[in-house]
Amino acid sequence: MSVAPGPTVALGDRFARDLPELAVAWRAEEAPDPRLLVLNDALATELGLDPAALRGPGGLRFLTGTAVPEGAAPVAQVYAGHQFGGYSPRLGDGRALLLGELADDRGRLRDLHLKGAGRTPLARGGDGLAAVGPMLREYVVSEAMHALGIPTTRSLAVVATGRPVRRETMLPGAVLARVAASHLRVGSFQYVAATGDVDLLRRLADHAIARHHPAAADAEQPYLALYEAVLEAQASLVARWMLVGFVHGVMNTDNVTISGETIDYGPCAFLDVFDPATVYSSIDTGGRYAYGNQPVVTEWNLARLAEALLPLLAEDQETAVGIATEALGTFRRRYSAVWMAGMRAKLGLPEGLADEVAEPLATDLLALMRDNRLDHTTFFRRLGEAARGDAEPARLLVLDLAAFDGWLERWRALAPDADLMDRTNPVYVPRNHLVEQALTAATDGDTGPLHRLLEVVARPFDERPGLERYAQPAPDAFGPYVTFCGT
Repeated sequence: MSVAPGPTVALGDRFARDLPELAVAWRAEEAPDPRLLVLNDALATELGLDPAALRGPGGLRFLTGTAVPEGAAPVAQVYAGHQFGGYSPRLGDGRALLLGELADDRGRLRDLHLKGAGRTPLARGGDGLAAVGPMLREYVVSEAMHALGIPTTRSLAVVATGRPVRRETMLPGAVLARVAASHLRVGSFQYVAATGDVDLLRRLADHAIARHHPAAADAEQPYLALYEAVLEAQASLVARWMLVGFVHGVMNTDNVTISGETIDYGPCAFLDVFDPATVYSSIDTGGRYAYGNQPVVTEWNLARLAEALLPLLAEDQETAVGIATEALGTFRRRYSAVWMAGMRAKLGLPEGLADEVAEPLATDLLALMRDNRLDHTTFFRRLGEAARGDAEPARLLVLDLAAFDGWLERWRALAPDADLMDRTNPVYVPRNHLVEQALTAATDGDTGPLHRLLEVVARPFDERPGLERYAQPAPDAFGPYVTFCGT
């Protein structure tokens, strides 16, 4: 039964109790005039919370962290991380708080976490606040990713605080309430490893196993099994990003979860034109986190996790390095297996088709898409029409018709399954120009476009009349797209 926030909500503090060395007790700053911008009713119900109560004054104070249930122990989490390749030994939640843990309606433990709740001792000079736009961006994109079936943190609510935030200009402030399997990161392990406290490292690893990968506890080498489980989860996650054209933008090691969920939607975006070199983030001037680099960067980040786990893999460091290197060597195979399975579905290819046929077909198509600057989402969806016999909608997008017709003949000879393609290739993703329009309107006080966009991306595979503008690429007048981290 759903319950209202307040004394009746039991927020656990398992993380803080298990790992007090990584938790700084803290409370959110007061929100002078909280106002609800968007609430995820379905997610609230899953968590045993009453959406109606969350909309009331007490609920808004709960969602901004200014009133927490009795017995709750909000903490800022401590971690380290490589940011754009440079190591920072102490990062952590500078503007965020873990309010505690809740069990959802399937019995799974979930973190309830706030972003933009004010400065913590880990703020590193920042103001600890967040603006409406970036918090709503995370809400929209994370919920779209969930609808696409991609593991992700979820957004419970965005509440305007009534406090202005200074960025390039003064902007209205907001707090995002976020739900995650946990907030354990590669950076969590990096921080502990740097302390040299092997006992703490073992406790962190045991906590991660119990929380996310319990089968590892029964393995002959539990900590190697933990590492392999994270390898598999992250390989699968990033392959799924690539299949839908998602660009994370800031793949620092403190943004790589042990659970395998997508986390920290900052300067993220979805591809319009297919180009592996695409970068949207204003701060990624070297293209480190370009769309096509995401698998390689993930492998690099997981190498940093391996380094942190070395003391648990073997007493002798050389032996431990050998174990870790062998495990890391499986990443590309794991990634390729998920990516190729996804591409087979996107192309409607029959089960049992030899890799020697499927792989060249996929790679040749991506080269054709790149060379012809085809819209990623639109083109894959129109291929479904070609599988039903009408290739003209897809052909209209292509400049090099001879190359496309040659590929089309090879593909059609395999009798692709159009229904499978329609279940796999979305009609709607959060188009960048529509996201910007919705965020601008919401910042100015009009949340109508935001709610309409959320309704569309909640059912990404169901084409619906009257929603054509949500499936179209950005107009030329939109120009080159640049995103900002919002901090």
